[in-house]
Amino acid sequence: MLRRLAARAFWSLSRWKLVSQPAPDRPTVLIGAPHTSNWDFALMLAIAWRLDVNMRWLGKKSLFHGWRGPIMRALGGIAVDRADPSRVVSEVIERMQSGEVFGLVITPDGTRNGHTHWKSGFYRIARETGMPVTLGYVDRTTMTTGLGPTVTLTGEIAKDMDAIRAFYADKAGFHPENRVEPRLREES
Repeated sequence: MLRRLAARAFWSLSRWKLVSQPAPDRPTVLIGAPHTSNWDFALMLAIAWRLDVNMRWLGKKSLFHGWRGPIMRALGGIAVDRADPSRVVSEVIERMQSGEVFGLVITPDGTRNGHTHWKSGFYRIARETGMPVTLGYVDRTTMTTGLGPTVTLTGEIAKDMDAIRAFYADKAGFHPENRVEPRLREES
């Protein structure tokens, strides 16, 4: 209840506009892109709280150290140990099998410039769990953000990524110069 009130206040005061398809009613991998700023986190929370999405998100382990840990977990965070990323898939599968309905937010492009490809973890998790992929977005050009379509991956990487690229083709993040084309190394 408190989260929805906070989200309503945010959207009424924000210069950003929520333009969204309905939230999925089953577990999904939710891509957050283009992810070019840490401010995307605030928008992600506002979207999830407004649409009443039970959300989990992946974050580097260092975000969960000390006093920040309980806060990050309360906001839906799952710490990722980059030295052992396979643990994440098994944890997601466990949560699904327990009946928890959630959106697993993954930002495959990162906030730093210099990347040439998206990380493929979202694709592997979706395929291994059978979860569809919901395309969340930030578009600074139109000052809109929200959830786009939910797609089921076919396993044909190039075909699946063509559909994802088409959706994100006209989207620009907070820092458009840091945008990474939605392309996986596995497509080559």
